[in-house]
Amino acid sequence: MKNLFILLLTMISFSLVAQQKADDLKLVNGSGATMEFVTTTVDYGTIKHNSDGYRKFEFKNTGTEPLIITNCKASCGCTVPNWPKEPIMPGETGEIKVKYATNRVGPFTKSITITSNAVTPTTIVKIKGKVLAAPTTK
Repeated sequence: MKNLFILLLTMISFSLVAQQKADDLKLVNGSGATMEFVTTTVDYGTIKHNSDGYRKFEFKNTGTEPLIITNCKASCGCTVPNWPKEPIMPGETGEIKVKYATNRVGPFTKSITITSNAVTPTTIVKIKGKVLAAPTTK
């Protein structure tokens, strides 16, 4: 039983080392998908209450493999990202659309964590701005 445990532990260790070597090789050879953003921060500026909350992050796959985005998660429920579900081929562009709830008054800074198969698998982009108070009626 002890020998079986040692054998299993050894196999797991070799597997992890082999995966790390493969990842390192991607970095050395420059192969794999990469996301190059036009900007990683979108500034809404000062906007009116309940105004258009849609913005987008444009990017290009500058790598050698198809880019597959598996998830985009915002730092809170007031920000909703929408990302391409199909692979972005090398040299092609894509965009991640973001909707901020502009019914929330005041300054804001939110982050969106993007998970993909890129050489750098996690990327964080940000939105920021300030929503003015609703106009008062007399």
